[in-house]
Amino acid sequence: MANRNGWPANSFDFDSAYLNSVLSDNEVIYLEQPPQISSDQSRGGGGRHNVSWINPRKQVLRLHKALHGLKQGARSWYESLKTALEQIGFKRTETDHRVFVKRWADGQMVVVVVHVDDCLTTGNSQGLVDEFKVRINGKYRMTDLGPCKWLLGIKITHDMQAGTIALSQHTYVDSIVTCFNFDDLKPSSIAMDPAAPLLKSQSPTTLADIAKMANVPYREAVGSLMYAAMETRPDIAFATSTVAQFLENPGRDHWEAVKRIFCYLKGTKELSLVYGGRKEDLQGWVDADGAFQEHRRAISGYVFMVDGGAISWSSKKQELVTLSTTEAEYVAATHAAKEAMWLQALFGEVFDHIKTTTIFGDNKSAIALANGGNYHARTKHIDI
Repeated sequence: MANRNGWPANSFDFDSAYLNSVLSDNEVIYLEQPPQISSDQSRGGGGRHNVSWINPRKQVLRLHKALHGLKQGARSWYESLKTALEQIGFKRTETDHRVFVKRWADGQMVVVVVHVDDCLTTGNSQGLVDEFKVRINGKYRMTDLGPCKWLLGIKITHDMQAGTIALSQHTYVDSIVTCFNFDDLKPSSIAMDPAAPLLKSQSPTTLADIAKMANVPYREAVGSLMYAAMETRPDIAFATSTVAQFLENPGRDHWEAVKRIFCYLKGTKELSLVYGGRKEDLQGWVDADGAFQEHRRAISGYVFMVDGGAISWSSKKQELVTLSTTEAEYVAATHAAKEAMWLQALFGEVFDHIKTTTIFGDNKSAIALANGGNYHARTKHIDI
């Protein structure tokens, strides 16, 4: 939306974010004093710092500030940041608690998106964005990174003249390929081989085979693929969700399927999600396959796009066993409709406008059922 409106997109991160939040009186946490630290050092010369003495003889201290690693550390920091943003006029959106908006009477606005200590801010005035950064820096020390070029490992290329913005993870792909020693793999043109289905029967059954797979970093590799699939690579979402079904007991065939996804990423690492070049409001596409896999559950898939680029996508196994392709497509359309309602609500809160969202499907029976809901012997068990 910043690209569509020609707004600047800036990023910044907070320094030692967790230490900015003070634990409330109803969150009492004690810790032992490190053996190398004396009582005077813990007190910081007699003043109140991060800890206070409870019993000097037993060297037990009470923690005053949240530390990285505490279960409540992230929430405590978020509550402190939310309070600070509200004090300077920002309002948290109810649709997504990471997004804060401030509006002025003349139509000016600034939007802030928070991910722990990394923040992205945009608005229809660079001056207001700069003013916001000065004010938030007065509350919590932060590092201003200027125009957003990298965020959470994602490269952001903003071409103001062409009116496009591109998201890429080529550096992340290179790092995970090297991490798992796949540099010598040959690139592949597809992420999965449709002629080689993955089955439970391919999982090891003997202790010897299980021991051989124990040293294979299957979970770590799949987890690395998931981050790419969720952020900028919807083209590997189905393949990644498929190999993730065998995390408990992966076999050699499953590992070969994971390597094939890496081969595909290696050959397509320069691909980017590009937004702009044309103006298109929110639209969605939805589909489902038949229950052809051994678990007999259809796979729901949907993607929502704005200005030519995908902003939300999913490829998941359905929770129930459907009895026909009509029902499978209807279930997939239901999940897509839920996502469309959430996206509409988010756009409405942030940009103060909601437009009708069209969802495209290719199953005539499911479309007729959604529009009319007429009685039919094959769908009479569907209540809603």
